[in-house]
Amino acid sequence: MSVLECRNISKIFPGTVALDHVSASFESGKVHALVGKNGSGKSTLLKIFSGAQPATQGEILLDGEVMRFDSTMDAFSKGVATVYQELSLIPSLTVTENVLIGRLPKKNKLIDWKSAHAKAKELLQELDIDIKEDSLVSELSMWQKQMIEIAKAMSFHPKVLQLDEPTSALAKHEVEALFKMVRALKEKDVIILYVSHKLQELWEIADTCTVIRDGKYIGKAIMKDTTRKELIDMMFGSVEIPSRPDDLMVSDDVVLEVKNLTRPGKFQDISFSLRRGEVLGIAGMLGSGRTELLKSIFGADPYQSGEVVFQGQSIRKSQIRKMKEQGMALTPEDRKTEGLILDASIANNLCYASLGRLSRYGFIKRKKESRYIQKQIDDLQIKVASPDLPVGSLSGGNQQKVVIGNWLNTTPSVMIFDEPSRGIDVNAKQQIFKIIWEQSRKGVASIMVSTELEELLEVCQRILIMREGKITGEIRPEEVSNEELYAICMGGEA
Repeated sequence: MSVLECRNISKIFPGTVALDHVSASFESGKVHALVGKNGSGKSTLLKIFSGAQPATQGEILLDGEVMRFDSTMDAFSKGVATVYQELSLIPSLTVTENVLIGRLPKKNKLIDWKSAHAKAKELLQELDIDIKEDSLVSELSMWQKQMIEIAKAMSFHPKVLQLDEPTSALAKHEVEALFKMVRALKEKDVIILYVSHKLQELWEIADTCTVIRDGKYIGKAIMKDTTRKELIDMMFGSVEIPSRPDDLMVSDDVVLEVKNLTRPGKFQDISFSLRRGEVLGIAGMLGSGRTELLKSIFGADPYQSGEVVFQGQSIRKSQIRKMKEQGMALTPEDRKTEGLILDASIANNLCYASLGRLSRYGFIKRKKESRYIQKQIDDLQIKVASPDLPVGSLSGGNQQKVVIGNWLNTTPSVMIFDEPSRGIDVNAKQQIFKIIWEQSRKGVASIMVSTELEELLEVCQRILIMREGKITGEIRPEEVSNEELYAICMGGEA
């Protein structure tokens, strides 16, 4: 049995103690969940284990031997492999090339492709991954790419495998395939550290759960003996999980109407209406066309036929600029690449969408800009040391609030939320949901898409079912259970 330990690990950034004398241990043959709210320090601990960051104080031991890592490759070479949420595969290369990149076998100074493919095939078979070694990564689905990332990590024969949010972009059946693989890795005497904000999946895959709160080690729990409330209490102290308020009033006034919208290969003949103040959910599995539909309505992607009627005006060809001017906003699925400029300041990211309101003759009205910035920081309770810091320095939950605040500064009448809770903790999710409800009280209508279908039941007043590019039904949250909604979305009956 192998054991990974950290003893009195501290990590201090200027003005912040990210980890405060954390000591914990993880043994092989088990999946160890590492959890904590955004900004708790769990990601920092993961980075210290992976060699991406040095500890300010303390030591790491692997099987009793003190480990010092100068880089991630140094950690790899010493037995610690990490698979991050943002995949590092090269789409234009094959599975073999990605798995063995930098280590392709050579013969007479030339790459020995026969040997390389044989090595990759052997590894894939060993891990029970049914993917051809000569397949282009660009042709693989997201869950297949995730498995190739794990195969790449396992090619180093590590003693420790760290998985950072491995299911964040996967559908339910894809998650089950990934879990099957992770369970098989337990039998290979590998220490598996598993980081996820999806608390419900921890009881399916994890054996133990180590909790970090505000940089401190809180405790270690056995998953089968721990309730959801007990785990949330460990993570946050005490968190109230509010239900959808009763005072959300939906007007009879239709603010958005989509008529027979079609984009071949993505969605077809989509029709629905949205009323002022309504919170409308769109439920479906990955690949059902949800995101593509939202982007086309907003004007980010073209559609071939159909009509969007917004604020009583028929818009045959949606364009972002036109829709924004009319009062529509969209928070994208991938906040880091489509919703934010990570190196830019928090202040700038809160104002990009409203620059037209803040400038005159090419000059920004600084006093007005400051009011816009401070209003969203206050209203959305964005935790910032200074608005001048890069937005990339914030936790995932606070980054998401900045994305929302950026669009709220345009005073929209319709907000479209694509995966608003992805990669953020339970507490931050509840804050985002409260923002959606508060906008509803002000008469702002919302459309929400979430892979976590239980969130749609919690937040929305009405839910459309989308499958294979078509709207196949409509339900009220009070009419179905979470399990029934999943069955409907996957093609079964409630």
